[in-house]
Order: sequence, then C-alpha cells, then structure tokens
Amino acid sequence: MYKLGATIKKEMLILMRDRIGLSILFIMPVVLIFVMTLIQDSAFKTINEKGIPIIFVNNDQDSLGNAIYRGLKSSTLVDLSDKIDGKRATPETLKQAVAEGKFILGIVVPKGATQTIRKHVTMLVNETLALDDFQQVQPFEITLVIDPVAKKTFVTSVTSSLHEFISELKTQIMFESFSAQIAELIPDSSSAPVKTYERSQIITYKEEYASQLIGQVVPNAVQHNVPAWTIFGMFFIVISVVGNVMKEKKEGSAFRLKTMPTSYLTLMNGKIIVYVIVCFLQFFLMIGVGMFILPMIGLPALQLGDSIFSVLLLALATAFAATGFGVLVGTLANSEQQGAILGSLSILLLSAIGGILVPTYVMPELMRSISVISPLNWSLEGFYKLFLRGGGIADILSNLGLLLGFFILVMAISSFYHKLSTKN
Repeated sequence: MYKLGATIKKEMLILMRDRIGLSILFIMPVVLIFVMTLIQDSAFKTINEKGIPIIFVNNDQDSLGNAIYRGLKSSTLVDLSDKIDGKRATPETLKQAVAEGKFILGIVVPKGATQTIRKHVTMLVNETLALDDFQQVQPFEITLVIDPVAKKTFVTSVTSSLHEFISELKTQIMFESFSAQIAELIPDSSSAPVKTYERSQIITYKEEYASQLIGQVVPNAVQHNVPAWTIFGMFFIVISVVGNVMKEKKEGSAFRLKTMPTSYLTLMNGKIIVYVIVCFLQFFLMIGVGMFILPMIGLPALQLGDSIFSVLLLALATAFAATGFGVLVGTLANSEQQGAILGSLSILLLSAIGGILVPTYVMPELMRSISVISPLNWSLEGFYKLFLRGGGIADILSNLGLLLGFFILVMAISSFYHKLSTKN
C-alpha cells in the first residue's frame, strides 16, 4: 500500500507540473463540444424537428392535390410550404427557389389531375362491366424539381408517398364508381358509396416506439456531441500518459523503478488511478457543460436518461479503457514524439470509424460494420442506450464488458512488451 501511495503521489506531481498539457485535456473537449454542437445543431433540427423543406404548388385544387398536400403536411419527414417569401408559389417561382437552395424539393400537381383520374377510372369500370364504349385517357405529369444536393433516398421516399396518395385516390374513386353502378342495378342498395368505402377500410396502423424516451428526448446535436467529444477527450489523455512515461524513461526514473522488487503492473497502478481520476473529472465537466452551459446559448439541455448509476459506471469503464490505451502507447513508443504521433493519429482514426466525428447511422453500411472495432464506439453506443433509449445496467453490460476487456488486453500487452524490452 505504501508503494502504491508513493506511486500515486509521484504521478500527481508529474501531472501537475505539466499545466499546459493538463489544461488542454479539459479545454479541448469543451471547445469541441461548443463548436461541433453549434455546427451540427441546424442539421439535426432539419432532420428531427422541421423536416426537409419542400415547396408545393397545387394547380389541381381537387381531391388529388388536396390529398397530397394533407399527407405531406402531416408527415414529420418534410416541412411543407406552398408560399415563397409570403407569396403563393407558382411553377416558375418554385423552380427558382429550389435552384437557389431555399428548398430541397419542389412538387407541382397539374390542373385537372383529379378529373383525369376520374375519367381513367370510369374507363376501367366501363371496360370491366362492358357497359359502353370507352376511350383512352391521356396521362398527366406531377413535376418534381430536385435540388442536386438532395439524397436519392429522400427523393425516392417522397415519390413513393406520391404514388401512395394517387393509388389510394384511384381505389376510392373506383370503389365509388362500382358502388354507383351496382346501386343502379340493385335499386334497394341503401348504402352511399362513400360510406361503403369508409366501412371497407378494415386495416389501421398503430405506431409504437421501442423506447419510452421517444417523444421526450429527441436525438439532437447535444445528445450526440456531448458524449461523443467527452469520450474523445478521455481517450486523448493518451498524449499526457505518453509524455509522462517518456519523461520517466528520459530522466532515468523508469530504470530505477525496474530495480524495485515490484511488478510492472503494480507500478502502473498509480499511473492508472491518477489518470482515471482525471478522466472522471473531464467527464463531469463535459456533462455539466451539456446540462447547464449549452442551454444558455439556445441549445437543448443534455438529458441523462433514467439511470445515473449506469452512466457513471459506463464513464468509469471508458476511463479505464482510455488510460489503458495510453499506457500501451507509452510502453510501445521509443520517444515522446513517436508516442505523441502514434497516440494522436490512432485516436483520430478510432474516433472517425467509431462514430465520434459523424454518427454511425449516417455512415455507409461498410463503415458501420467497421465501427464496431473501435472502443470509442462501444462507449458511445452505451451512452446512446442510456441517454436516448432509456436503458439501464442490463442494456450496457456488453459495452461494459468490451471496454473492461479492452483495458485488460492492452495492459497485458504492455506488461508482456515491458518484459521483452527488459530482457533485451
């Protein structure tokens, strides 16, 4: 115990001497949280709150045009408008507004679209019942004006919605037409076509969310960036750990430590304890920024979910994983410059593939598959479960196991490499 206390004291003194490095560990994540959250806030709002901006021109002014307008207006996917700068949109102004980037997509429903559908349905009914001659009906076009920056998946989604509205209207008109024809053949038929159609709709849809927090905690820039850059800051402690280890090697204290009748891991315990405490202080600072400081500049407050104990447990596991990785890099490096470059580049790479810079759910499928190898992703996914999905300890057991397993693995590699270097 005396040796451990002396080691902890030594690590604290070395750490306090490096005031610039220590300040970077706390200031850098705070700056990143502010900058990245402010940059991404409007993008998250566009997707989660306002939807994708669409301009709509309804020249039909009948059932189809009105159905499309109501359907898109009620959708959370889009932010629908039929006015540009307070004036009713026209096909010409719509195209110009989309070209200027004011809207991602423009939709123009032509005049007489509903009448064309009615004529087409009447033709089909007459053809089916062989009532009289029928004539072909010329199709109409719904014009989509697309901003080149719009993703194809979004355009496909909107197009599918339009097909759905048209199909539903055609089905309703066809049902009413058949009902009207049957009513003529059977005069005692008492049900009105529209009421009969409404009674025929036996399928309804019920929406359920997998988490009770949906509707209360909406995924936003704060919910992503605060845990993401907190994890990044905790793992970036590798630079400070490497600098500490290199100073010991340079000043000869590492050689003196080898002469002590104490194992390598025991000597590392003091370093680990000190830097885990530093990581925990980083965590509390970043969480405090998310909960109290960001709301002062108009951003949402960070929501911690339902299990604070689980949050602290995950933070502790992340701190051990980050500190263990720092010890590994410091053990493998031969110089402070080599360790700093190896540590910073490896953290940046693991951050990029782990969903810190860009959330994994917007990555290509290949990158989402690769992201599972990053310990930063294990931690971030754990915080997602707690912050956004209302999870508890049972839900993050796999994340805790991976992080603690990673810590044990890197410490074992560090110890093995230390023994090899000592023999040589």
